[in-house]
Amino acid sequence: MANYLQDTRKVTTHRLTEMKQRGEKIAMLTAYDYSMAHLIDEAGMDVILVGDSASNVMAGNMTTLPITLDQMIYHAKSVVKAVKRALVVCDIPFGSYQGNSKEALASAVRIMKESHAEAVKMEGGSEIRESIERVLCAGIPVMGHLGLTPQSINKFGTYAVRAKEEAEANKLIEDAKMLEEIGCFALVLEKIPATLATRVAQEVSIPVIGIGAGGGVDGQVLVMHDMLGINKGFSPRFLRRYADLSTIINDAVAHYIDDVKTNDFPNDKEQY
Repeated sequence: MANYLQDTRKVTTHRLTEMKQRGEKIAMLTAYDYSMAHLIDEAGMDVILVGDSASNVMAGNMTTLPITLDQMIYHAKSVVKAVKRALVVCDIPFGSYQGNSKEALASAVRIMKESHAEAVKMEGGSEIRESIERVLCAGIPVMGHLGLTPQSINKFGTYAVRAKEEAEANKLIEDAKMLEEIGCFALVLEKIPATLATRVAQEVSIPVIGIGAGGGVDGQVLVMHDMLGINKGFSPRFLRRYADLSTIINDAVAHYIDDVKTNDFPNDKEQY
């Protein structure tokens, strides 16, 4: 058995830094409910992200924008109850921190107190520096997020690869160094050129987690519903499907329906 599967110690922000220093890749995956979080944690996941992607995969919204702070706290609380090893990070949702550092702090405090998550994630760089600093000053660990930032989809107007042009790439590098400087413990880079992501990971000391950012970063994150094949309507280049649960679940439900309709279920052994 691999050493990382035998290591049952609790993952902390400090341990993530140690993993980067010794070149051990960091595995991160989303979860939104107790049952799935239990399975993911039991498998040996390093970081579980209670992502605002819950807006898409749990609530059926087209973007991450509609999900509320109350909803994120509900999902995070459910996940935390199941987790023993992984570090649990919760997204602060859109509209709960941008442009108002006092609201940012209040939102982060609510997440930490009510859900017992161990860190929060915030999208953006210099534009939200004041909000990030205020949250950090309260002793709340913050994971940054640069590149494609889904909460800004209406600004971008597309989910295309970000930072392909020199000016945007240079700003991303500056923002990454700024996030490290003010105290963020880690950084997510989403859908940017692999060469740029590798450079960022080499130039900052904090762990850099990629999604669609190549293999030169310190770890990877995917949305659970995508990698397990529950959601088949999303097929970007960076996604690897590790299962086809959509087909498995559909077949199982169809089998159950048939058994009920034909009076095969329950049989004599399945009743009192």
